[in-house]
Amino acid sequence: MDQQIEIERVQPVALVEEDSAKRQQIIEGARRVFLAKGFDAASMNDINRAAGVSKGTLYVYFENKEKLFQAICTQECDAQAEGVFDFTDKQSDIEATLRRVGIAFVNFLCRPEKASTARTVIAIAERMPEIGRAFYESGPQKGINHLAAYFRDQVAAGVLDIEEPEIAAAQFIESCHATLFKPMIFNFGAPPTQARIEQCVGIAVKTFLAAYRVR
Repeated sequence: MDQQIEIERVQPVALVEEDSAKRQQIIEGARRVFLAKGFDAASMNDINRAAGVSKGTLYVYFENKEKLFQAICTQECDAQAEGVFDFTDKQSDIEATLRRVGIAFVNFLCRPEKASTARTVIAIAERMPEIGRAFYESGPQKGINHLAAYFRDQVAAGVLDIEEPEIAAAQFIESCHATLFKPMIFNFGAPPTQARIEQCVGIAVKTFLAAYRVR
C-alpha cells in the first residue's frame, strides 16, 4: 500500500515537470522565430517546426501566437524583476546597492534580443493593447515598484528624503540607461560596452544621491 501511495505521489510531479519542460520548449522555439521573422511574419507553423512539436501539441499550450508572444514577454520581465531588483542584501550601503542594481539592469536591458522584443511590442501595442499593457506591467512597472519599495525603506531609515518614491524610482531607472538603450532600439548605435554602462550608471547614482540623500 505504501509503495502504491508513493507511486501516485511521484507520477503527478513527473507529469508537471514534463508539462513545464514542453511549454518551455515551445516558448524557446517561438522566441527564435519571432527574433528571426518578427511578430507579423511569424506563423504557428513556423513555431511548431522550430520548437520540434506537433501542431496539435502547440495548440494544447497556446491558442495563438499572441498568447505565445505574451508568455515570452512575461517570462523575460519576470527574470528581470527577480534577478535584477533584488534588495535582500541589507548590509550593502545605498551607493553600492544602486550601482549594482543599475549595472545589472542596463546589462539586462541592452542585450540585442531584448531590444528586438521591445521593438516588437511597440510595433503591435496600438492594435494589440493587451500585449503592450502586459509587457509594461510585468516589466517596467514591476521594476519601478521594487525600487520604490526599497526607497521607502531607506526613507524610513533616515537615509533618503523622497516625497514620491515611484517617480524617483522611474527617474533613476531612466537615467541609468540614458544614451544607451534608445540608440539600440532605433538601430542608431551598437550595444554599449561594459565600461560605458558602468560610467553612465555611476553618473546616475551620483546625481540621484545628490538630490535625495539626507545630509
